[in-house]
Amino acid sequence: MKIFAKIRFYWGAAVISLIVAGIMIPLIYLFPRHKGTIMHKLNSIILVILGARIETIGQRDPEANLFLFNHQGIIDIITMEAVENTHMGWVAKKELFETPWFGHLLEKGDMISVDRQNKAGLLKLIKDVEKLVHEKHRAFAIFPEGTRARDQKLLPFKAGTKFIAEKLKLRVQPVVITGSKWLLNEHNRTAHNATVKVIYLEAFNAADAPESWYTDLRERMQKVIDEEYETYGRER
Repeated sequence: MKIFAKIRFYWGAAVISLIVAGIMIPLIYLFPRHKGTIMHKLNSIILVILGARIETIGQRDPEANLFLFNHQGIIDIITMEAVENTHMGWVAKKELFETPWFGHLLEKGDMISVDRQNKAGLLKLIKDVEKLVHEKHRAFAIFPEGTRARDQKLLPFKAGTKFIAEKLKLRVQPVVITGSKWLLNEHNRTAHNATVKVIYLEAFNAADAPESWYTDLRERMQKVIDEEYETYGRER
């Protein structure tokens, strides 16, 4: 019933808000040296409460330091924090750092802000990523689409991601996520039990890849998304 799915959406959003604002952020303030484990454990709990089952395909490349994901909503981040326990850094738009409680999580979680309206934003982003990868030895994640997609088709990839990967000679691992929007759909505000699938694709060095690697990667990820839908009826 759609009314139940609507109610469940708001209940799920409340669960996320309460755990993040009431438990995760205070624990990160109290135990900053364990913030990665705190985020990993609590995001795993969120998924269980929301009725999610996680399935992973392929393997994470331990040498990869840039992960590229398709983006449907907040569940993508929650899922990857639950799957990973490596304190991955996320790149988020500057406006999110200014939100009442989520901004605290991003700031205290050592995430990276990007100002899309400022031309100097890309230079700052490169410096922040270089520090994260080469000094703190952490991988970082970015959504090359730049925003949440409503449909099955991937949005055009932002050029800045390609520039950073090549400039810093990063090892890139693309990851396709399906089922997250069925778990919690931020567009039509519905929620259901769901299997969220995380598909690790083959990693590569951006510096050694052909000039067309970014365009080829988008096509490759789209093919996996299409196969998931055609074979299993699973939306991205």
